[in-house]
Amino acid sequence: MTYACRMSRIFAFLLLVGPALPAAAQSGTTQSDATQSDTDSSAQDGTFSQDEVLEKARGFFGETTEGLAKAIEKVFADQGRPNAYIAGEEASGAIAVGLRYGEGKLVRKTGVERQVYWQGPSIGFDLGGNASKVFTLVYNLGASDDLFQRFPGVDGSAYLVAGFGVNYQKSGNIILAPIRTGAGLRLGVSAGYLHYTREKSWVPF
Repeated sequence: MTYACRMSRIFAFLLLVGPALPAAAQSGTTQSDATQSDTDSSAQDGTFSQDEVLEKARGFFGETTEGLAKAIEKVFADQGRPNAYIAGEEASGAIAVGLRYGEGKLVRKTGVERQVYWQGPSIGFDLGGNASKVFTLVYNLGASDDLFQRFPGVDGSAYLVAGFGVNYQKSGNIILAPIRTGAGLRLGVSAGYLHYTREKSWVPF
């Protein structure tokens, strides 16, 4: 076989195989591109992705349980991506009528943090007291100052997910989704409201 003949066969083979190579390379990066796209979208619109929230919540609670992942997955399925979160602690007690006090830090996507306090009454069939960590996802928050108001609990929104308690609070377009664990599973607050303030206050109303 002459050199020219061999070269013509090689050239013909490359014409047949060549177009498939970019497609294969593209399919190999599809999952990575999707993950990057979600991260880029999250960064552009000032929201937190589900993976970001799970990582921060795990670090805050000090747990990597399946229950925490399921609770966050549930909130994301209901509300989508939050544009802020509050990491804090609270104490509460009740004999039918209860009180709840807490404090923490409001964190925005930019990394800006702000001290936040909350207090409020609750009415329900609950008894006793507890202290717990609370990781609250915040939705549709414009200026950080917009948080400082009363947020009634949304009736029927309280639920348990594998050891984690979640309930929704709403005022206007802003929605809060506190996630509590352990001793914080009392959800009587869903029948009351929480008042978020700049300064600590012992007045729950």
